[in-house]
Amino acid sequence: MKHMADSSPARTAMDHRDRMRPITLTEYFMGRDAEHSAELTGPLRHNAQLMVARANALLQRAGCACAVNSGWRPQAVNARLPNASPRSRHLTCEAIDLNDPCDRLDGWCMAHLDALESIGLWLEHPDATPGWCHVQIVPPRSRRRVFEP
Repeated sequence: MKHMADSSPARTAMDHRDRMRPITLTEYFMGRDAEHSAELTGPLRHNAQLMVARANALLQRAGCACAVNSGWRPQAVNARLPNASPRSRHLTCEAIDLNDPCDRLDGWCMAHLDALESIGLWLEHPDATPGWCHVQIVPPRSRRRVFEP
């Protein structure tokens, strides 16, 4: 399902940080770990650690730095996003949307599906994610490495 990323203009601007600096859990949680702490369980924190580690592996392999457009989404946040799936993997800390305004990361992923497989990531088809790249640590129902929402 096509949706808008849930970032502020400051977060959607290209991240000019050093390429070697990894995404942090703080960036992934987007302050929601404090605002919705009761909803962020131990298993969700574990998923978030896996998601961030795999996203960093992807960015390192692709040789790029990207800001987080959307990380963990508590139920209330997800419900406010236009067209967001009620079963979004963002709810379970198993997905991340990375800022990709020129679709370079999406293009790299499409050309390097073997890298996605070795890292353990699945990609939402770039046609459904203009301006951002959605990857997740669990396969979609189709089990395809690149999937349509």
